[in-house]
Amino acid sequence: MPANDFANNFPIVCVGGSAGGLDAYIRLLRHMPADMGVAIVIVNHLRNVATMLHEILPLYTKMPVELITEKLIIELNHVFVIPQKRELHILDGEFRLKPISKLRGWPDVITVFLRSLTLNWDGKLIAVIVSGYDGDGAAALSGIKEVGGITIAQKLDTAKQPDMPESAIASGFIDFILSPEEITQEIIRIAHADEK
Repeated sequence: MPANDFANNFPIVCVGGSAGGLDAYIRLLRHMPADMGVAIVIVNHLRNVATMLHEILPLYTKMPVELITEKLIIELNHVFVIPQKRELHILDGEFRLKPISKLRGWPDVITVFLRSLTLNWDGKLIAVIVSGYDGDGAAALSGIKEVGGITIAQKLDTAKQPDMPESAIASGFIDFILSPEEITQEIIRIAHADEK
């Protein structure tokens, strides 16, 4: 049994976005308590923005913000950011990085990570789809629901680019449609409910 298997039971919040996502990430993190008892993983599929997020986001949260490296251990009360040109997976409580397998069109890194979570994480899963082009993430939402997870899409009129949350809503597997500030409040509510 892996040494860090014991840690696989806390909630992970995957926030997937791309174009316009930075605005949503800032609005989400700005009012989020630093000791909430969840891990936040930002999966941004806009390749040229992802590497800057770990430098920008610490201005808006007291949680440590880390750019994900191979075999980095997932920790509570941290914000993790996917590096550019990589798919993200999870195994034995650690992040695993692989080259992007979808070579044409928009990457599907959000879908890939959400599917990995459903297979390899024991804690509560919260999938949040925010502003972005295309429909990355939508195809994995049914799997999140099947394992008892919660799915949230950004309210379209609050998203700078509504394609991605619109695709998530169209999947039929979204529990809540909320503004970034309301998403924060819902995550806080879920985290506190899990403590009871």
